[in-house]
Amino acid sequence: MIQMKTNLRARMGAREIYEALRDQILTRVYGTDGLLPSSRALAGEMGVARSTVTVAYEQLAAEGFIETRHGARPRVARAVVERGRVRVSSRPSAGKVRLSAFGERLRSDPPRWTEPPRGLIANFRYGELAPSDFPVLAWKKAVTAAMARKPERLAYDDPCGALRLRTALQGYLWRSRSVRCEVDQIVVVNGSQQGLDICARLLLDSSDRFVMEDPGYQMARHTFAATGAEMVPVPIDAGGLETARLAGIDARLAYVTPSHQYPLGGVMPIGRRHQLLAWARKTDAHVIEDDYDSEYRYDTKPIPPLHALEGGDNVIYLGTVSKTLSPTLRIGYLVVPTGLRSLFAAAKQIMDRHTPLIEQHALAVMLESGAYESHIRRARRRNAERQQALLDALRRRFGDRIRIEGTAAGLHVVVWFDDLPMKREDALVKAARANGVGIYPVSALFAASRRKTVGLVMGYSALEIAQIERGCKLLAQAMDKLD
Repeated sequence: MIQMKTNLRARMGAREIYEALRDQILTRVYGTDGLLPSSRALAGEMGVARSTVTVAYEQLAAEGFIETRHGARPRVARAVVERGRVRVSSRPSAGKVRLSAFGERLRSDPPRWTEPPRGLIANFRYGELAPSDFPVLAWKKAVTAAMARKPERLAYDDPCGALRLRTALQGYLWRSRSVRCEVDQIVVVNGSQQGLDICARLLLDSSDRFVMEDPGYQMARHTFAATGAEMVPVPIDAGGLETARLAGIDARLAYVTPSHQYPLGGVMPIGRRHQLLAWARKTDAHVIEDDYDSEYRYDTKPIPPLHALEGGDNVIYLGTVSKTLSPTLRIGYLVVPTGLRSLFAAAKQIMDRHTPLIEQHALAVMLESGAYESHIRRARRRNAERQQALLDALRRRFGDRIRIEGTAAGLHVVVWFDDLPMKREDALVKAARANGVGIYPVSALFAASRRKTVGLVMGYSALEIAQIERGCKLLAQAMDKLD
């Protein structure tokens, strides 16, 4: 197979190389001022004579696509005319592509990632963090310490995660959240999303049902539905999931965010927590407790997580560093019942062997040194200030027109405009965008129940106070244009 691939490359001529590079330049694979490989390097990669690549480069230079200079790599010309993105021709399909049941479900109801719009004055998108909050020096020091350790071997590691990190997490979870567990119960995953995926694969079949908060976290709903299982939406109120409604529901698992319900921000009282655990024991179901932003509490005392309560044997605890360090790190962790540890280890191994080790050891260094918790304290203070600035600005600009939920904890609030009907939602989003403000309706997070008025999920953790105040001013101006 390798020899056949080499032979095919050897037959590639200057014309083919020229056309491929030209299309890549036009489709911005190589952007303006982008560096192309040297002729020697590309020739070696493609398995052709260097002179063949030189001819292709000379043609690109003659047509103004690249600039060449002796002793330097070719560079995409600044004067290349913007022609739009060229669609690379593809072989037409002979018919509809046959997909698995999962593929068909994904085709009919895909999760939609939208690239954040550029040039906004204030983007109230939830889930982003301020670059200024990232502990650059502490992280550099931790990575340097992790890299300084000479590995005993270069090999695959424990799929459940580095022992050093799991040991550090064990102590941290006990200190911060009263979670008592054995090191072997902790499984390090590539972000909370992979944790949800493993839970779905191991606990759900297409004939099963699962309980979701409504409204709730979309990506969890998509992940569980990908198995073909049926969702049972259960409404929430100020105390989170209305656990009384679980009576008579037979489901394999329930996904909840009891410490800070997403998106409405309610904190589940202790009575409901015990009621939820009793339902799980009775139906032999598992409860996935997503503690996604438990580090940020402002005017409430922490309530013990479900996992820490008596009867929490059926609870799978899910945490992440996406809201404390950065969502780009992709490090999360599960605390699983002892009886499921080997199954979760096997599933993790099949998925990706293990989470990257350097980042794991660096996080372990921060946890061991206390730098992680020091960073969290600083980030909590800053985000408390941001939240207060947002609340003050909203009340100043909108007064009694709004209701605000979810202020006790977290990195977002939900703002209800009870005098603005749902039919005006799209118009408000567009008017705000035209004013340089990014806003995001809560309606997309409802599965069954529907709101009659507009609500916005407003994140503030990526904004500075001046941006928050100006963003609210511009949002009010956009709102005035609708009246």
